[in-house]
Amino acid sequence: MIETRYLIIPTTITGSLNYNQLLEYDTSTLRLSIDGTKTFVKYNINDVTASYTQSWYDPISHQSQSITIEAGVYGRPDIYPSGSEYTHEQILVILSNNEWILIPPTE
Repeated sequence: MIETRYLIIPTTITGSLNYNQLLEYDTSTLRLSIDGTKTFVKYNINDVTASYTQSWYDPISHQSQSITIEAGVYGRPDIYPSGSEYTHEQILVILSNNEWILIPPTE
């Protein structure tokens, strides 16, 4: 099952990110925390819950080919686990607090 995951990371490492592994394009597309010390990146993972074998016919060699996909989580970026990983629902809760949203003072 393919899912989007989110990783909150310090902004000090944004220059060394491999954006080919992420759903952001570059540092200009990152959202920062209010104090500018944190950001988050998103990426897709493939959570394979049970191993399986995939087979196909190779028209060049005229032979059947197969590959076994082992159970596991695939697609995490190289920076994992430089921060905490969250689901979409979890990141929405986090991003709604005053660390990420400037709340105007009440009078």
